[in-house]
Order: sequence, then C-alpha cells, then structure tokens
Amino acid sequence: MAGQQNQDVNQLLKVRREKLQELQENGKDPFQITKYDVSHHSQEIKNRFEELENEEVSIAGRMMFKRVMGKASFCNIQDLEGNIQAYVARDDIGEDSYKDFKKYDVGDILGIKGKVFKTKTGEISVHAGEVVLLSKSLQILPEKYHGLTDTDIRYRQRYVDLIMNADVRETFIRRSKVISAIRRYLDKENFMEVETPMLVSNAGGAAARPFETHFNALNEDLKLRISLELYLKRLIVGGLERVYEIGRVFRNEGLDTRHNPEFTLMELYQAYTDYNGMMELTENLYRYVAEEVTGSQVLTYGEHTIDLSKPFERITMVDAVKKYAGVDFHEVHSLEDARKLADEHHVEYEERHQKGDILSLFFEQFAEEHLIQPTFVMDHPIEISPLTKKKPENPDYVERFEFFLNGWEMANAYSELNDPIDQRERFEAQETAFAAGDEEANHTDEDFLNALNIGMPPTGGIGFGIDRMVMIMTNSLAIRDVLLFPTMKTLGGKDQ
Repeated sequence: MAGQQNQDVNQLLKVRREKLQELQENGKDPFQITKYDVSHHSQEIKNRFEELENEEVSIAGRMMFKRVMGKASFCNIQDLEGNIQAYVARDDIGEDSYKDFKKYDVGDILGIKGKVFKTKTGEISVHAGEVVLLSKSLQILPEKYHGLTDTDIRYRQRYVDLIMNADVRETFIRRSKVISAIRRYLDKENFMEVETPMLVSNAGGAAARPFETHFNALNEDLKLRISLELYLKRLIVGGLERVYEIGRVFRNEGLDTRHNPEFTLMELYQAYTDYNGMMELTENLYRYVAEEVTGSQVLTYGEHTIDLSKPFERITMVDAVKKYAGVDFHEVHSLEDARKLADEHHVEYEERHQKGDILSLFFEQFAEEHLIQPTFVMDHPIEISPLTKKKPENPDYVERFEFFLNGWEMANAYSELNDPIDQRERFEAQETAFAAGDEEANHTDEDFLNALNIGMPPTGGIGFGIDRMVMIMTNSLAIRDVLLFPTMKTLGGKDQ
C-alpha cells in the first residue's frame, strides 16, 4: 500500500513539473515575474466591504482550494491576514487565461485583480478580471482536512506549518507584537536599545555551559554568549544610564518544553535604582504588553487564569520554602544541618553544594510548581548569586528576585554588585566551584573587573525570557511552538 502511495505521489509531482515546462515553453514562466502590486489583503476587504463593494482590488496569495464548474470556477486565496474566495469566469478573464487557470494546482501562488462583491450565499469575494500565476508549487501540500499534525514535520518544515495552520501563523504574528510592545514600553521609559557581542572570550553572566568555537583569523578559541549581562554593565559604567538588548543567547544544555539551546533573552540595566525598581518595572511591563497584545491583563494559560492586574505577590526564598516544604532555613545554621534536612526530604545534592545551594534545591523541588499567579521570589542565597549585591542586614543573602508565572521562572533580577573587590572574591569562589566540577560556574572577567574599578553607579538589572513570555501570551504548551525554527536533531546528515 505504501509503495502504491509513493508511486501516486511521484506521478503527481511529475505532472506538476510537466505543467511548469509547458508554461515555460509557451513563454509564461511564472518564475520570470518579479513583482505584483497588491492593493488589499483578505481580512481588510472583509472588514471594509461596504466601502469596497464593486471597487477594484488586487490580491495575491496561495491557492488553497479550487472548484472548476465549466465556464466558471471558484478558488480560495490565502494571504497574510487569512483567506478570501475568488470567482473566476472564462468570459471575464479570457479563454486562454481560463484554460491556464484550470491547470493551476492547489499551492500555486496567484495574483488576482477584480471587483469586490458578495455571493448569493453571502460570502464576500473577488470577481476576477485578471488572474496571474506568480509562482508554481512543485510540491504537494498536506491533505486539507487533516492538515499538518505531525509535530516533528511541523517544526522541521515550519514553512508548511505556517501555510496549513492558521493558529500557528497567529502565534508568530503575536510574538512579533509582544517584542514590539516591549520596545515601545522601554522607549517610553527612556531606555536605549544596544547590541553587544555574541562571540566572546569569556561567556559569563549566567550559570550555563557555553558552546565553543574557533576563530581562524586570530587563531583563538571563542564562545557563544550565554548572557547579555557583563557587556551591558560596561555601558552603565560608560554613562549610558538606561540600556537594554533583545538578542539570542546560546546555552549548551538539554531540550524540553521550556528549553532550547538558542533562545531570545532581553536584559536591561538602569542606573540609580535597585531590585525594588526592577519589580515595579516588571509589573508595569507585563501589564502593558498583555494589554497591547491580548487586550486584557487577565490571561488564560491551559487550565489556569493568570491575573496580571493585581499587585504581584512578593515572598522571600526562605519563606517560600517554609510555606511549601515546612522547612525554615533561618533555623539552619550549618552545612551539616542543611545536608541532614536534604536527606530527610529526599532532596539530591552534590558534595560541592553549600547551604545556600541546598536552600535553592529545596525551593526548586517544593515551591516552584505552586507559583501560578505572578510572584516575585526575593533574597536568594549568596552562593548562587555571584553578581548581586549583598543584603546589608544579612550578608548570607543578596538583593535578587526571580519572577514566576505558571510555575515557571520568567525573569531574574538583581541590585547589581558594583564593588570590584567583592566581585573579584565572588569570581574566585566561582573558579573554585568550576574546579570542583561545576561546569556552569562563571570565570573571572578581568576587563569587567577593570570597568567596575573605574566605577559603576548603583544599578538595577533584569533578564526576561522572551520565549516563555510569548508562550504565556499565546497559550502555547512548548517553547518549540513559539520558535520559528527550533533546534532539531539532524536526519541523514542534514535537516529534513
């Protein structure tokens, strides 16, 4: 049966190529056409029908359906905004053109010029006066009624996915709107957008393994950045008081529903504020983007209703662990006590982990999943925060928060460490952790330390995961659903 199906498909593909050859031999090669003037899109025509009725428009798009009925036919044209029906009659476009039209295939890209009207059944349509073949499709689209459902093929052939699934197109249109809204908000707040290097000698600013490469011209090993932080802070030192960057970062880690090795991160830094200022910015930014993109500050994600309109909850990491695990780390005074508690609660840890690391492991295991509504988890242990200011009243903890929604970390923010002596000591502790087997530890960045020696003002900084934000704003279940071309395992030596 499979062999027969393959034979049938091959025959159909052969017919399409023969049609193209015939067009080319008759001087009608569609690939010679360089432009087509489009006056309107499908949804615009439907929205403005009363003023456009009987007016001439020109549309262009992919033919998704065709029904030939003797001297007249109907077809459906899909463009960026949706789809619209076209009525094509022999007496209106000419006998030769109609003969060509009848041979066109589903998937071909057409340009149609004609007048807007409404059929007897009430469907807004275009009465064609001219039909032009703009591109010949030599491949067969998935069968209309079943669409493209194989997720592996959808991710590998996103171009087909976008054609066949209107909700996928809408997701990526909305993604673009999310990023545009972020930029509008930050522009309004006088932030300056900048660009910093992707190829770096020292990939710092986050706990992650980098990808490594070699630069032949200088005979140097380089890394792809894992964060935007250290270069943006250099710009704060340079006097650019409010800066942000939206860009790709690369982390050599696993794939799952929330992780892809390359993803979009936004980091921003603001001089003369702290992590409290970053909390205020986060609340205002999320509300602004939700309102702009979805029209509401109340979002539906899966089975949850997420309310961004209310003040976001604030809780320390110690209190979150006490609330959800029943363990009070204020009463834990030694590493030995922390390990004993971890053993009792089946929290796995490594020999190199300190008390603060174990607190973080408790939080991840017992608290994260409960943080559905917007929540700031504040005051992390110093062991897991090498670039953050200590809390003056309790130097075992730092002025840091992570922002959670739907049980996910959505953002990470600090009162930035600007003491170069303290920062060097933190880097040295990270080097020790790396030597002990922590492949995600930071390395000493001497040029960054030099910048801090020159002097950085008190600064608040934050990093936002843009892809997860888009997931929430589009009710998408996996990060691959909001990445146009997610990372996939190659097949047969190349992506297929």
